Amino acid sequence: MTKAVPQIAALNAPLSWRTVDFISDLHLQASEPATFAAWTHYMQSTSTSALFILGDLFEAWVGDDVVHQDSGVNAPGFEAQCAQTLRQTADRLPVFFMHGNRDFLVGSGLMNHCNATLLADPTVLVFKAQPDSSNQRWLLSHGDALCVDDIEYMHFRQQVRSTKWQQDFLGKPLAERQAIARALRQNSEDKKKSVLAYADVDAAMALQWLLSAEAHVLIHGHTHKPAVHDLDGNHQRIVLSDWDAQAAPPRAQVLRLSFQGLQRIDLL
Repeated sequence: MTKAVPQIAALNAPLSWRTVDFISDLHLQASEPATFAAWTHYMQSTSTSALFILGDLFEAWVGDDVVHQDSGVNAPGFEAQCAQTLRQTADRLPVFFMHGNRDFLVGSGLMNHCNATLLADPTVLVFKAQPDSSNQRWLLSHGDALCVDDIEYMHFRQQVRSTKWQQDFLGKPLAERQAIARALRQNSEDKKKSVLAYADVDAAMALQWLLSAEAHVLIHGHTHKPAVHDLDGNHQRIVLSDWDAQAAPPRAQVLRLSFQGLQRIDLL
């Protein structure tokens, strides 16, 4: 399937970076404290040069104002705890955030509050494996825009990414937005039970993006199917793992890029 390649942003990594970490699809939510605890521990302890969160950090995000909601008796709410963890990490190292299909409403308010940087989807990261090496280009995406065979989702994505829809939604009271988000999540869970297989990333389109970006490797999440896919003799797509600390076995994985190449690191 051939479609127009979106505009591809570029980020040049400073020569001082030695490692870059990638995570995605944590789907953080108050009802899953074990995953939140694993993420918090990683964020507090990582010594990577930079962190890239490639979408779906949150199970749902209904607007940046949710950070200022308390959970009772003036205690910070769950989203405020997440924001605090992000800020503490971003005060030590660069943190980049890319929208996913669950947290596409994260805006400049949260990014400024957390001292993080919002990253366009897709973005090519120029990271030199060695100071004297030629540039190495790594294409980054959440991945949902490449699942073009999921026609229903693609229509939904086009709708909710529009400025008008987002303005209308964010203009609603917080409680109403949260109720809508709960309904959408329930619809998603119901669909999982009725659909035999979800549409995967379109290989031809992924290759088209890579050629346009002059990159050889695409790193993405969204599908929850960690693997390495050869697109042809010179191009690959690498899928990040989702996180679920209560699964058997538990999943909490980081993909680390360093001078030695790419390495998957299991945290649990």
